[in-house]
Amino acid sequence: MLLALGCVILLATIVLMVKQYETRMVLFVAGLLMAVLAGQPMAAFTGFSSAMLESKVFESIIAVMGFALVIKLTECDQHLIYLMVKGLRRAGPLLIPAATLTTLFINTSVTSAAGCSAAVGAILIPFLMAAGVHPAIAASAVFAGTYGANFNPGYAQNVVVADVAGSSGVAVVAHHFYPLLAAGVIGAFSLLLVAWIRGEHKGYVPPNAAAPPDFRVNYLKAAVPLIPLVILILGSKGYVPAFKQLAISHAMIIGVFIAFLVTWVSPGRISRAFWQGAGDAFGHVFGIIICSLVFVEGMKVIGLVKAMMSAMTTHLAIAKVSAAFGPFLLAVVCGSGDAASVAFNKAVTIHAASFGLNPLSMGSVVVIGGALGRTMSPIAGGAIICCAFAGINPIELAKRNALGMVLACVATLGFLLL
Repeated sequence: MLLALGCVILLATIVLMVKQYETRMVLFVAGLLMAVLAGQPMAAFTGFSSAMLESKVFESIIAVMGFALVIKLTECDQHLIYLMVKGLRRAGPLLIPAATLTTLFINTSVTSAAGCSAAVGAILIPFLMAAGVHPAIAASAVFAGTYGANFNPGYAQNVVVADVAGSSGVAVVAHHFYPLLAAGVIGAFSLLLVAWIRGEHKGYVPPNAAAPPDFRVNYLKAAVPLIPLVILILGSKGYVPAFKQLAISHAMIIGVFIAFLVTWVSPGRISRAFWQGAGDAFGHVFGIIICSLVFVEGMKVIGLVKAMMSAMTTHLAIAKVSAAFGPFLLAVVCGSGDAASVAFNKAVTIHAASFGLNPLSMGSVVVIGGALGRTMSPIAGGAIICCAFAGINPIELAKRNALGMVLACVATLGFLLL
């Protein structure tokens, strides 16, 4: 009986998230309700308290988000974007996949999908349209690259996987680097194929087309967003032994100081931007993690996690496929891969060894699957932003990105779990 009630609440949670009710509220209330029905209401509050104590996870997330806002304030992100656009002018027939892979690269430092869509889309979508690319393909090309944040060791989802697997953010990225890169290439070239089939890769003439602004790229400013990543890579590989002892948060703080030295923006404004980003990280990203853990606790006490574990232990193929396509499908219908990925990793991936699976592999598949699903969702915030720049319906974007994201998800599953 309890298991049946748990399934009803789980389905109701998905429906409410599809209808765009506030994610944190839905997850928290659903978790609390399951705990109450199971006769263990304190389990939900225990989950809340446990999540609040995950300082290691919290430290990395707030530092990354704080650095991202400093990069936006100092406009270093704009210099990096325009630098990449200069290279795109020479892409020729590969302009569409080049645009997607450029966005994928920029998203490693501008880690918010919606923020990256806004920053890159404002420049790149009009550029693609002026080059003759259909608006729907132009918007899809940018949004198809907004899961590059998974290359960043401090990205919230990577930190969660590291915590679950007892590893580090750098190790997580190293583990899924090539599968994620392959997913990016598959998504980019699948979109090019769709554009060719539909005849949308050239010939579009935008109304009242305006020449792109004459923007002088400052190469020092363009390099600033990449500095923390370079520090972490050099340290983890042992190329610069002094960097090896630096945590993700330390690399981000160094990046903030370098941003000040390069741009000479008021230190007071930089400080306010950093802590505003930190606050946003706690309120949004960490808030989703906290409420996801309350939801997971509710699933545990009502018996859903045990039932899932039993099914996956009996059928290894179910564990593998559900790790990729469970978060993928939920992200498509909800417009966010974060909640699904965190909940799955905290509830199921922690038991990966009992399925005979590597926790790093399973966690990476979950995270990438959720990100790919969100990247073909018509209700994702970043999709709506890109479509606003292109003047199209988000359903048009979803139709064009669907093939690439499904193929990329299959490929990720194959690379990491098969």
